[in-house]
Amino acid sequence: MSKFTASQISAFRLSRHHLVKDDSSTIVSLCRDVCGIQAQLQSAAEVAFWARMHRVRKAEISAALYKSRRLVRTSLMRQTLHIIPSADLGLYIAALRRSRRAFLMRILSRFGVTAKDTDDLNESILELLKTGPKSQAEIAANVLPKTSKGMKRYMKLAWGIQLFRSALVEGLICYGPLDGNQSTFVRSDQWLPRYREFTDQRAKEELIRRYLSAYGPATPQDFSRWSGISEKETADTWRSLHNELTEVWVREKSTWLLRKDLESLSRRELLRPVLRLLPSFDSYLLAHDEKTDVIDNRFYKRVYRNQGWISPVVLLDGRIVGTWSVHHRQKRASVEIVPFQTYSRRIREAIEKECVDLGRFMETTFEIIFR
Repeated sequence: MSKFTASQISAFRLSRHHLVKDDSSTIVSLCRDVCGIQAQLQSAAEVAFWARMHRVRKAEISAALYKSRRLVRTSLMRQTLHIIPSADLGLYIAALRRSRRAFLMRILSRFGVTAKDTDDLNESILELLKTGPKSQAEIAANVLPKTSKGMKRYMKLAWGIQLFRSALVEGLICYGPLDGNQSTFVRSDQWLPRYREFTDQRAKEELIRRYLSAYGPATPQDFSRWSGISEKETADTWRSLHNELTEVWVREKSTWLLRKDLESLSRRELLRPVLRLLPSFDSYLLAHDEKTDVIDNRFYKRVYRNQGWISPVVLLDGRIVGTWSVHHRQKRASVEIVPFQTYSRRIREAIEKECVDLGRFMETTFEIIFR
């Protein structure tokens, strides 16, 4: 079994996440390579693109989402919002559908909601969206009165987006253009370019390949936690790929890598320090069940906080060495850095350089404060 150092693994993952250096990738190919950009917060998603491609502009991201529609924002892994290439929507929907549908129906069945009830609800939503984008409030006002008694009981306890969960799981709808600060929903078949359909098995196999390409080495448990696909489904699909995978030893633990990536991992080394500011919920921080590869245990709660909140971080050579936050006070904007260790002058200068470029991206000027 091959063994690799923490430095080699960090170098491999940083490279696959476009965090070592800016390159000639497009925002669409970058998004594909990292298996989607976490987009619970639109502003954080924009910074995630910037962290990997400093030349990108907000307008370019917006145009890809709402004009060319080469990118799409929708609910995917772990029932959270992600931005992915529109051409890949069929892949993600097919791979995640069984586990997400089963999870949703386990909850709804407690309120007497049946599969037919959700099908009827989906049809009502699609009919309403025929005429174009609608806000969550507009859809709820038109559709909720027509739903089953069980769904009405459920919606008294659930938050608003749950009304659309089944349609999102099936890929029938996705997020559309913003209406002021409000999100809208659209029909996928009307909003997006045509995309390729996948069978359940082929989709899960391809998603594992892409996951390992971006986040390997990793375990089936890592993939299950990251994707939200059940451990049983994951184990079955993992076995079907045994000819494409190789087992590697990392931190006294058995993990897996795509066989074709073994040589690339063997050759990876960090030739110079790599420092990046990553936003809240960055995809790089969410791929593995254990976080010891990226953070010391004593600092864990400062980053992976209560209720699923993940802080913006200072990443040095693939490990978290601090957090950062933006503050606006009396027309002054500042970036405040909270170090987890003593920074050398070289590292402080690298952080300051990143903050200056972040200010350019956000179209403001920051005062930089080290706490």
